[in-house]
Amino acid sequence: MSKSYEKILTKNDTGETGGHQAGILVPKADKKLLEFFPLLDTTVFNPDAWITCTDPSGEQWEIRYIYYNGKTFTPPKSTRNEYRLTHMTKLLSTWDAQAGDSVVFTSTEKAGHYRVEVRSSASESKEAAIAKEARPVVLKGWKPVY
Repeated sequence: MSKSYEKILTKNDTGETGGHQAGILVPKADKKLLEFFPLLDTTVFNPDAWITCTDPSGEQWEIRYIYYNGKTFTPPKSTRNEYRLTHMTKLLSTWDAQAGDSVVFTSTEKAGHYRVEVRSSASESKEAAIAKEARPVVLKGWKPVY
């Protein structure tokens, strides 16, 4: 059975801040999300896996799933200790992704292959947008899609 995870995009994720970020953060604390992506050998320096993602138009994208883990070594090899999805700039640009939009990854029967879709937040109703603005600020992140 396929599973899906959605990440609401921030300005950092889409490049709207002009800063250089090494991909979309995948939180270490979310064990189910980490299990959704390929298993990485955390005993080696910066383990990674390339995943193939197919968008709704049928185009395939090679995305790098990496654990920057240099901080976990003794002595440390870097200051980082985080999972990221990188090589997504062209995909997000092609689909004109903006902060507030989301990217959805859906597993397939083939290991290392996913469906990927960018969903626009512009399609929500005016009433939903007003209600959303009235809510307290919440950090954007990942969530399973049922």
